[in-house]
Amino acid sequence: MSASEYKRQAAELAAEMVEDGMVVGLGTGSTAAFVVEALGRRHKEGLRFVAIPTSVATEKQALGLGIPLTTFGEHARVNLTIDGADEIQRGTLNLIKGLGGALLREKIVAASSDRLVIVADDTKLVDHLGMKTLLPVEVTSFGWEATARQIERLGGQASPRRNREGAFFVSDGGNLILDCRFPVISDAGRLEQDIRSIVGVVESGLFVGMATDAIVAGGEGIAHLTVGA
Repeated sequence: MSASEYKRQAAELAAEMVEDGMVVGLGTGSTAAFVVEALGRRHKEGLRFVAIPTSVATEKQALGLGIPLTTFGEHARVNLTIDGADEIQRGTLNLIKGLGGALLREKIVAASSDRLVIVADDTKLVDHLGMKTLLPVEVTSFGWEATARQIERLGGQASPRRNREGAFFVSDGGNLILDCRFPVISDAGRLEQDIRSIVGVVESGLFVGMATDAIVAGGEGIAHLTVGA
């Protein structure tokens, strides 16, 4: 079975966690798109909920499926957010997110959620963050070179993300993203604080202590992980 099918399996199971009356955060990326698809189907079947999307792309998908959207002006808290991740640390469920370019909005929604459920295929599980992927950091366009130098003083190598045409990638928030290569991250909480303290940094792709659950599918089946498990 392909990685895409494993993602779909995890997404379908996570979508079953949504109940009537919930405010739901909708993640961004290929795995989260399967969740939105499943929730669109459940809404047509009669499930009643409202959703806050974490990106323009997810908003368009949700509207196309008839999912009713809301805002933080109408709801202070989100009951449940379902999103993907680029890396999931075993045990802690600390994450690296943001390769899809929506890390700022994803983190705002996650921080306002009672529960953050991550869906992924089992290739995203790692013993230490930074083993397989770069760490995205969203920064202001003004002075990004100075910001990158400060990140590099923390031990990372920072490069601005570019689109297919070679221009700078611009996030939905109008910011740039630096893709940073760090050695294996031994203390994600400390690194997150150090990066966020740099002037010019908007947010980092380190999601520390935010995920409550992870539903991970692979060749050995589907596992529902919680912090410490």
